[in-house]
Amino acid sequence: MKKSSVNMFEQSFGRQAARITFIGEKMFRFQIAPDGVFRDSGLNRYGFIKPPSGAAPKVKLTRGRGGLKLETAALRVELAAGGGRLRVYDKRRRREIMRQTGAEFSAGSARVRFKADPGEDWIGFGDQTRSRLYHRGTVADLWVRNVKSYLPVPFFMSTRGAGTLVNTTHHLVCDMCRSRKGEYFWDDPRGAVDYYVFAGADFAEMVDACTELTGKPKLPPVWAFGLWYLCRSQADAYEAVNDACNFRREQIPCDVFGFEPGWMETYYDYSTEKKWSRERFPVPSYAWQGPNNFLNALKRMGFKVELWLCNNYDLTWEEERRLRRVNPAYASHGAGTSSAGNEVDEHLQGRDMLDKVTRPGEPWFEHLKKFVDQGVDFFKQDGALQVLEHPDRLAANGMHDAELHNLYPLLYARQMHEGFAAHAGRRPVVFTVAGWAGFQAWCGTWAGDTGGGLDTVGGMLNLALLGHSWITNDMEVHTPAGIHFGYLQPWSQINSWNYFRMPWVQGRELLEMHRFYARFRARLVPYLYSWAYQATRSSVPLMRPLTFEYQSDLKCRKIIHQYLLGRDLMVAAFKPQAYFPAGRWKDYWTGAVVRGGRSLKIAWPAQRGGGLYVREGGIIPMGPVMQYRGEKHLDEVELYIFPGNFQSTFEFYDDDGVSFDHLKGKYALTTISASSAPGRVEISIGRPRGAYARTAAGRRWALTVAVDFTPRSVSAGGRPLSGADWTYDAQRGELKIGPRPGPVELVVV
Repeated sequence: MKKSSVNMFEQSFGRQAARITFIGEKMFRFQIAPDGVFRDSGLNRYGFIKPPSGAAPKVKLTRGRGGLKLETAALRVELAAGGGRLRVYDKRRRREIMRQTGAEFSAGSARVRFKADPGEDWIGFGDQTRSRLYHRGTVADLWVRNVKSYLPVPFFMSTRGAGTLVNTTHHLVCDMCRSRKGEYFWDDPRGAVDYYVFAGADFAEMVDACTELTGKPKLPPVWAFGLWYLCRSQADAYEAVNDACNFRREQIPCDVFGFEPGWMETYYDYSTEKKWSRERFPVPSYAWQGPNNFLNALKRMGFKVELWLCNNYDLTWEEERRLRRVNPAYASHGAGTSSAGNEVDEHLQGRDMLDKVTRPGEPWFEHLKKFVDQGVDFFKQDGALQVLEHPDRLAANGMHDAELHNLYPLLYARQMHEGFAAHAGRRPVVFTVAGWAGFQAWCGTWAGDTGGGLDTVGGMLNLALLGHSWITNDMEVHTPAGIHFGYLQPWSQINSWNYFRMPWVQGRELLEMHRFYARFRARLVPYLYSWAYQATRSSVPLMRPLTFEYQSDLKCRKIIHQYLLGRDLMVAAFKPQAYFPAGRWKDYWTGAVVRGGRSLKIAWPAQRGGGLYVREGGIIPMGPVMQYRGEKHLDEVELYIFPGNFQSTFEFYDDDGVSFDHLKGKYALTTISASSAPGRVEISIGRPRGAYARTAAGRRWALTVAVDFTPRSVSAGGRPLSGADWTYDAQRGELKIGPRPGPVELVVV
């Protein structure tokens, strides 16, 4: 046994060797190398796993007859002689949280076995199932596949307080007590034992720890939280501009206008020579600089523009170039052919490129710059070939498909993010369908070709459990339930694809419903954006499964048709019943108050498509209706508040919405708090603080406050307000207070 660094410990046994590396007081990496040589995975190699900066934790080592014991302030880890048995104890909670019972190696595979306690269960694994959130008694089959499993992730969390990230990009199969009731195990074709452990008191703490390694979500531009519309693939410039005009005529707020693959001259063009269809989008070369082309017209109406993409490029050339690992001789080769990668022959000098798409010396994003210069704001990275297997492929970095397949979507997302940021100098929106561990740091996703129904909710919630926030699906535009769900999620999009999904062709009643929900969503953007900022700090998802927030409530475990949008809004979709966790909940549609801890049949007004409830203590800032972000200044905000008999707070977040200045501290936070007692409500709106505070100052605040008594007086800053400044709706139990400048202290008695 040797101590190889301050926080790394190794032990050899025969040809094998084990290593424990402490990354923090509550997290460590465990490895067994069957040949005694420790190797990193592609996740380490390309920086999708990066240990957090800071001093290494103090570790106390104790040697014993049966092995060794390692202790931090929070954990005790015992490694038995032989290396295959490991115990992890949470010292603060005084219990064992993980026990590895063995490790077996065979040709091209490693099986790692663990003891499962009788009441233990697990969440995680991403989009590899859509019918459940907990996985005991099942098998998680983790391999990026078209439709079936777009975003499987080798990270899962135990109800006993241990999170596990398996450090592999290979096809991982995890048997969670399916074969044996008291045991779970995984098979990794990588052929080594390599995983990270995160101890936490709850799921939020474990997600926060894991994303310290794999990356926090990055704040998108504020317009990303408006409605998106993707026109028909068969559309031409006239139809596209006409659709855009119809959104404005119908007063349906919409921020993004997208083009499906029909925008290309060559349908599904994988090359770097792609161009706009000359037949459907004829623009003379001199007219791209405007102001007369169709993109300029969309821009003048306030739309951001998105283009559909397919990709079969060998992205590993660029990754290796960044690491300075590419043989300069290879870079001199021109583009080669097909999807098979590189061919090596001892009679040839260097490599013969079989891939005719890739330009070894040119990053993928290079050929997209011309579209950004034309006015395109982001790209939709379709599943296309990245979700299919390529058993004949050898990439420039030497990886075969078995190792690269799950890794490729990560390279694609990060190169898109970094390429756009460097070229445009503003926040990217990266929009893709596939991913693996660490995807949440680089992209937003949609649910692919899974529709917009109940199964889609389950898939999205499984991704949210991993700390993923920027998520949406193709809205089901022709049913009230689909409309309700489609507008009430972190991102929202209507995708016409090959169909006619425009709101104005769905009939009068559904058109009115689209108009209502789109306007409601436009008003919710300040609420969504404030919680989006918090998600970038803690990775607590914007779309929260009830079990994430109410982990100790076992009734929440099977619920996949409800979720919290931000902290304070609960959405119920597709079913006329809902479970209400502890506390009080206010029906936003009707004003009725429901006491929690029970399941109830629910109903909603005829022009709505599902349930929407405000959590007790909820503070929801709502802006004016804007047809697009930036149409108006956010100089007046309405606060919808449902105070509880405790103090709740909300941090209202402000920045310029598009630049990277927020990373330099140029943002503002305004603390809003509320509490109630019998016959009394107190609300405080603080002064904006931060480098953006001057811009945020001067805002006026209107309030709608849920109160369970008839108010006699309302005072602001100790002075009574006149009856003209407030009204009370006894039927809904809501007090409305007219706009007032902040900071201000309000008291209702």
